[in-house]
Amino acid sequence: MADALTHLDDQGRARMVDVSDKASTARVAIAAGLIRMAPATLALALQGGAKKGDVRAAAEIAGVMAAKRTSDLIPLCHPLALTSVKVEISAAPDAVGLAVVARVKTLGQTGVEMEALTAVSVALLTLYDMLKAADKAMTIDHVRLLEKTGGVSGDFHREDELRP
Repeated sequence: MADALTHLDDQGRARMVDVSDKASTARVAIAAGLIRMAPATLALALQGGAKKGDVRAAAEIAGVMAAKRTSDLIPLCHPLALTSVKVEISAAPDAVGLAVVARVKTLGQTGVEMEALTAVSVALLTLYDMLKAADKAMTIDHVRLLEKTGGVSGDFHREDELRP
């Protein structure tokens, strides 16, 4: 089991992976997620008329801030010097809610998948927080890694019908 899971040592104890011998390479991760909501709530979010202001702008900023704090939230993540974080929120296909996409880059010894997933998750939670007065029945789902490039493990590209 310890061979398959890099965050466990030979005795099965949790540890931060030692990346000191890895070369620094360009790393990119793209993650996405969805918050489903009533059509009236979506219209409110898209027109910027929510009681708390422009919910998309606030959630995009929250996602960027979250990516930068990932190692504070996920115990075994390395603190990384991120070179770019972009979070975009738009109407989801077939008007079921809002889609969040985060693209995170670094030049380093470990990947940025967790940073991209954290950015998406916190942006979605921020949307829920800002819109809950209008729609408590919203659901957050389909948080997933879409792409990852760089590093020894190679590239990953998800083919999925919900890709924005």
